[in-house]
Amino acid sequence: MLTRILFNRSFGFSKSIAQSSRLMMNDMKSGFFKNQFRRYQNNPRHGFSPEQKLAVQTTKNYMVSIIITFVGLSIAAVPLYQLFCTTTGTDGTPKTGAGTKFLLANLNTPLNARPIKIAFDSSVSDSLDWTFVPEHQSITVLPGDTALSFFKAKNNTDKPVIGLSTYSVVPYKAAQYFNKVQCFCFEEQRLEAGEEVEMPVFFFIDPEFSVDPWMKDVNEITLHYTFFKSKNQDNSQ
Repeated sequence: MLTRILFNRSFGFSKSIAQSSRLMMNDMKSGFFKNQFRRYQNNPRHGFSPEQKLAVQTTKNYMVSIIITFVGLSIAAVPLYQLFCTTTGTDGTPKTGAGTKFLLANLNTPLNARPIKIAFDSSVSDSLDWTFVPEHQSITVLPGDTALSFFKAKNNTDKPVIGLSTYSVVPYKAAQYFNKVQCFCFEEQRLEAGEEVEMPVFFFIDPEFSVDPWMKDVNEITLHYTFFKSKNQDNSQ
């Protein structure tokens, strides 16, 4: 859920910033600011001193720099969040790197491990004409064992479409123990007209799930994916 909220806000923020920037650039191209500056400068009652001209130019440079900075941050929001997740293990994303406990060779199933039901769910943004469903509604796994499942996606349009997915793990308190080794989230998926593909999810439940007293009431974990239309769709056409 946290991932989807950040993803939606980053996309909305990016869209609003892009719209504001586009309006300002149009005004600049039309000569609005330049004409207003000349009209004010040529007025005998409102002549600019060299210090005032420098102040105006400095303010204008600051405004342009702020706009460029915020546009860059909005575009980088999703990959930066993905990097944060892989570094900290937030929202079910496994930590990576040599020496971490998430290396497959270090996995083991505790003797007292109990089976956990993993349910799969999916949704698609209204702007994306895709069919996206899990091939299996649920499977049962033991903490420390790896598991593989698939989602099926189909492009229902007559032209290529690029999609981008986010995911959430429920209940949230169990997300720290749900670790994906390989999946399709945060990566653009291009489907040709009418194309249908299988998308794999390779994951495991952290063995420490079995010894955490806060997990005693957790018997089922739901993995939910949501597909959105990529903002790069228009650039690819």
